[in-house]
Amino acid sequence: MVFAIKAEIRNPQAKTFTFPSQKTMYGGRRIAAGDIVFLFASENEGGQGLIARAVVTSAEPVPRKPGVLRQTPRVSIAVRRKALAKRRLGRAELKRYSDWSDGHPGTELNFKFYRQATNKIVGISDEAAAYLGGFF
Repeated sequence: MVFAIKAEIRNPQAKTFTFPSQKTMYGGRRIAAGDIVFLFASENEGGQGLIARAVVTSAEPVPRKPGVLRQTPRVSIAVRRKALAKRRLGRAELKRYSDWSDGHPGTELNFKFYRQATNKIVGISDEAAAYLGGFF
């Protein structure tokens, strides 16, 4: 499975990144070492959207808090950058993909990242991964 993460990224040029205790949705909790992950610098924290493709070097589930009934699964990951994006892809570019039933990979990304704009790790389809691959 291929994944994408939208998070605060302070240095988009870094070769390695760590993302502690990240919220997961849409299968994101299954992320594991060796998986491919696309990195999106969150516009909520001044980022520009898609910045890199990376490989997960470690993934550790965060234990649930005792006594809390409803908890979103969280994972801490470390990644090593493999490629920098050559074209921009962020909220503004994905906004036009808003017909949730059109089947376009851009719509999947818009839905998973921007319908609920919190930072998170998500699982993405092979079609979305191929679409993102065109930005490198």
